[in-house]
Amino acid sequence: MPVSVEEMKAALDAMGRQARIAGRALALMSSAAKDNCLRAMAAAIESEAERIKAANALDLEAARAAGIAPAMIDRLTLTDSRIRSMADGLRTVAAQADPVGRVLSRTVRPNGLEITKLSVPFGVIGIIYEARPNVTVDAAGICIKAGNAVILRGGREAFNSNCVLADLLNRVAVAQGLPDGTAQLIPWIDHEAVRLMLKLDRYIDLVIPRGGERLIRTVVAEATMPVLKHYKGVCHLYVGRDCDFDMALDIIENAKCQRPGVCNALETLLIDRSEAADFVPRFAERMRKCGVELRGDAEFRKLCPEAAPAEEADYYAEYLALILAVRIVDGVAAAVDHIETYGSRHSDGILSRNAADVDYFLRNVDSSTVYVNASTRFTDGGEFGMGAEIGISTDKLHARGPMGADELTTYKYLVRGNGQIRQ
Repeated sequence: MPVSVEEMKAALDAMGRQARIAGRALALMSSAAKDNCLRAMAAAIESEAERIKAANALDLEAARAAGIAPAMIDRLTLTDSRIRSMADGLRTVAAQADPVGRVLSRTVRPNGLEITKLSVPFGVIGIIYEARPNVTVDAAGICIKAGNAVILRGGREAFNSNCVLADLLNRVAVAQGLPDGTAQLIPWIDHEAVRLMLKLDRYIDLVIPRGGERLIRTVVAEATMPVLKHYKGVCHLYVGRDCDFDMALDIIENAKCQRPGVCNALETLLIDRSEAADFVPRFAERMRKCGVELRGDAEFRKLCPEAAPAEEADYYAEYLALILAVRIVDGVAAAVDHIETYGSRHSDGILSRNAADVDYFLRNVDSSTVYVNASTRFTDGGEFGMGAEIGISTDKLHARGPMGADELTTYKYLVRGNGQIRQ
């Protein structure tokens, strides 16, 4: 049933107040209470898998009818394996150390003041995301672990899936004794709901957008609270000197082809000029078998005539598809310069056994995650041992790279005295 902007604003305000109250209670909850809730949520997800898949089927049917791109369909789909992964992610988060209440430092000043720096929850976190319904579970689980209430706003593509998952999580949370309002889903898909949510700085302490670059830039432009984000994932691999070609081809195929529609997939390959003549024919054959469209510079196309000419925009592009930009570069410094110019500071790697070049690459590439002889596809909270992730940040303030429960805490100072006054 349609609601007016005034009704929506009043309802969101009520959600914010409820989340703020819940956040205060969560901050004081024991580790055992939070972890028991996460394990109960995991069990409920597995026991209600058929209900979840039925809701997801409605979303998939609507998405295909709307002509949504295959990469987005892939993100939207909940298989048995992905449902199990959501449950396992919650259990992994539950098994981790509680990030709340850690003493980060303690000093005693010459005047006797004892200053303790203590990790604490943010309070209320807003998550805005597109397509991936698993984010509903990941976000709620990580926020609860870190003692935060969460307000979720999923995309229209996953509306039915998100509603079922959010209802399940809320029922389990309340049954486990967590405050009502711990995890709330905004029940409207109107863009106006996002705009109003982004003005709730009275209640929401931090907002994290997960989705395409357009969504993220909109959130950054309109939010009145801090935003943690990455705009896009233009990930690079550099085939450097002394490269093991067999290893490199396997890594490149994995990084580009395993799931091309995700932010940590390979988008540009750089090949050292000293290796190009021997490497390119084998590389081109492997990509041909994988159905990858290659777009390269003039030097690369001399060695791979079937490649399309690359334009300047290709090296800035996040394709999210089986398309790969390629460039021949003259040494590791040129590779780093290319990444600095065209990259998104997400995930970039070098494929080389040359220790000096590897060291130069690691020291000079300014990305959230830098790899040596490994696929960029590992930039993921689950792969980093976080169980699940709240997102990936390319910011440099507060959090960078995959963000788990630790990254959803801030800190405060506790100062104890016995009558000191400032002179």
